[in-house]
Amino acid sequence: MSALDLVNPSSPLYQKRKGVYPKAVTGFYRRLKWLIMGVTLAIYYVTPWLRWDRGAFAPHQAVLVDLAHRRFYMFSIEIWPQEFYYVAGLLVMAGIGLFLVTSAVGRAWCGYACPQTVWTDLFVHVERFIDGDRNAQIKLANTPMSVDKLVKRVTKYAIWLLIAVATGGAWIFYFADAPTLARDFVTGAAPFVAYATVGVMTATTFIFGGFMREQICIYMCPWPRIQTAMLDEKSLIVTYKDWRGEPRSAGLKKVAAMEADYPVETITMASKAASRAGRSTAGRTGDCIDCNQCVAVCPTGIDIREGPQLGCITCALCIDACDKVMLQIGRPRGLIDYATLDDAVHEKAGGEPRPIIKTLLRPRTLVYFAIWAGIGLAMLFSLGERSRFDISVAADRNPRFVQLSDGTIRNGFTVKLRNMETRPRAVDLTISELPGAVAWSDNGNRETAGQRVRVQLAPDATTKLQLFVAAPAQDDEHAHFKIVAQPTDGAPGSPDARPAKADMTFEGPERGDNEREDREKDDKQ
Repeated sequence: MSALDLVNPSSPLYQKRKGVYPKAVTGFYRRLKWLIMGVTLAIYYVTPWLRWDRGAFAPHQAVLVDLAHRRFYMFSIEIWPQEFYYVAGLLVMAGIGLFLVTSAVGRAWCGYACPQTVWTDLFVHVERFIDGDRNAQIKLANTPMSVDKLVKRVTKYAIWLLIAVATGGAWIFYFADAPTLARDFVTGAAPFVAYATVGVMTATTFIFGGFMREQICIYMCPWPRIQTAMLDEKSLIVTYKDWRGEPRSAGLKKVAAMEADYPVETITMASKAASRAGRSTAGRTGDCIDCNQCVAVCPTGIDIREGPQLGCITCALCIDACDKVMLQIGRPRGLIDYATLDDAVHEKAGGEPRPIIKTLLRPRTLVYFAIWAGIGLAMLFSLGERSRFDISVAADRNPRFVQLSDGTIRNGFTVKLRNMETRPRAVDLTISELPGAVAWSDNGNRETAGQRVRVQLAPDATTKLQLFVAAPAQDDEHAHFKIVAQPTDGAPGSPDARPAKADMTFEGPERGDNEREDREKDDKQ
């Protein structure tokens, strides 16, 4: 390529978006999309309003990300900051789950459950309700502005805006008590970050779902590239069976153009006549009649007959549209269908496709499922066995130790006891593996020192105290010992009764210092 070609390329660097007006379609996959869209939207909008009784010392919202107190609540599960690895585990499971779905059924996530797909589908249905179906939308888009067009545009944008605001509002309800925040939001008492978040979410939902739509999937989102790289010859994808459909018989278009409410006899007679006209001479034409219904219903506007493409989100609406046409012209369904590349080659040679169960249950998908299930089971086991009580101890460094009048050595420690239960608890602090040691807290003194220090813990909070440990001088100036926190109210053998331990070092004077002090005493005598 010459330098001139680089400066003035023959094709433009940027392409103007072409309008995509998906046609309404009915069928199995359309009903499946309705079901998934309804479930996912219900989960998103309703979940923040669900209540869950956690007692008097914790919030009652079922799912809550409490940033102020650094907690994450999900029904009976409470995650503290030091337990964030559970959230990381959920993200890993989500990633592996996406690998599993992609290797088995292609980009089904994109076609059915991706938020961009779900909200765009919702916006498209609103648009279809206001402007009409595909042909009416195209006609309206190409007509000059009028009162009727203006009314439809304002009505459509207003409904889109309401959906977008509801989407942003539902998002912030996950981070605060939903009823309280809703009241504060309406009365103007909510914090600025709440209004800013709703504004950003409203704008992105309105623009992405109403105007950018398929451009998000094709240009902005990285997942199409990632998922395409994860496909193999045994992954189910939406496939046009060209060996059956080509060459196309355009003479049958008039059959597909009939409305669905035509009598069956009329369709059958027209089908037979068109078949005689288009399929004579030893069947030199295929089943595809070039009606373009698969293109008309596609939410990204691609032609699946051109083969696998980045724009295909595997929503399978083209399958519903094509099956309906095949039924009208009296041909077998499945001209466009879910199939693997291996099945395509096999069927083209005249063989039968593999059973769907063998396609799904193969070594790759089983390995993904085993990893996914293993992580999930490990997290469930860890959640069931985790202790809701923890201890962390830091030794005082200035001074490292103090020698008392009776010759014993005192060390100071800052102790943090985390009670992750939603009820008050009591624990006993004891000293282990340090002979002759006694302890007392900053609420006591040397005279009240003993083998055990009782501490009352507030619910769902961290209790901080100063702990002093005194013991005779040890042979090792860095003696190792344990501070043990034993709950007093847990059932024997349960995780609640499991003690928490902290390995510490008891600092004392070096041996040379003791010998020098002894010599000084002898000299004075």
